[in-house]
This record gives sequence, structure tokens and C-alpha cells, in this order.
Amino acid sequence: MGAHSNYGKGRDRLVAAAAELFYAQGVTASGVDMVVASAGVSKPTLYAHFRSKDELIAAALEWQHRQRRSQVEAVFAASSSDPVQQVLEHFDWLAQWHESNGCRGCAFLNAAPELVGPQHEKARLIVQQHKRWWRGRFEHLLAEAGLAEPERVADEVLLLFEGASARVAVEQTTEPVRTARRMAEDLLARLG
Repeated sequence: MGAHSNYGKGRDRLVAAAAELFYAQGVTASGVDMVVASAGVSKPTLYAHFRSKDELIAAALEWQHRQRRSQVEAVFAASSSDPVQQVLEHFDWLAQWHESNGCRGCAFLNAAPELVGPQHEKARLIVQQHKRWWRGRFEHLLAEAGLAEPERVADEVLLLFEGASARVAVEQTTEPVRTARRMAEDLLARLG
């Protein structure tokens, strides 16, 4: 293998380790020493890839966005459900995802309050991009279902979806997701 073969591997390990630590312990509480130790790389390797922790934060959020998007798209790619049912099935996916990941809430919602200041502008944009992606998924399905004002309804569905994630983190149970799903089902039944 060439001299650059470990270059990407070290970066990938750093980003994955940072994403996990930032999600588990918070962005501020997870120092670069913790990330380096968790990734099994040296500090010079960290700084060969990232000029600052802020760049690492943005890379970790971008990685999480790609991971989540890939997971969700894979689950729903072969769905034969009608579009409204698919919207509701996103809540089922969310409950399963939280059960598998320790009911810690949404990594993007958790990180957002810590991303204060101009040095975090890129990371904040990634959080916003992630939320726009979710909204776009719902809007597309609702438009496909023929609902009037799919953009407004997508905002309402996303609010239920995000609110459920926030409560999951607080209550340490996925029951809020089931409640949000019922609320979304009622909303969509009234509009359909």
C-alpha cells in the first residue's frame, strides 16, 4: 500500500470517534485528547487532518449526516407503503433507532446549543442541512400523497418528529415517539 493509505484511515477513525464522543458526552465535554485516545491515533495525526477542534466538529456532524441519510434511505428504498404510511413509518424507524442507540436524543439537536460563535458556523450549517433534509423527505412524501400545502404539513410533522427525539433524551424511553406518531397519524388523517 502507498504512503497515503493510512492517511484516510486515521482521518476516518478520528471522525467516527469524535462523532461518538460528541454524541455520548457533548461537544464541549469531549476534548481532543479523548478523541485521539478513542481513535487510537496521535495528536499530530489529528492536526494533520484538522486545523482545529472546530473543523473536527464539522467533519463529525457531516459524517453523522451521511450515516443517518444512508441508513434512512436504505430502509425506505424498497418500501411499498403509500406515501402517508411511509411518513408514519419514519416514526417507527426513529423509535427503533433510539432503542438501539441508548435514547440519547438527536445528535444534531444535542450539539446545536454548543455551536455558539463564528468558529462554529460550518457546523451550524451542517445541523441546518440535516434538518432541511428531514423536512424535504417529509415534504416529498406528502406532495406525492397529494396533500395540500405539503411544505406546511412537513413542518408540522418535523416538529412532532424533533420534539419526540428531544423528549426521548429527557425521559429515556421511546414512548414520546409513539405519541408523536399517533399525533402525526391524526394530523394526516384530518388532511387526507
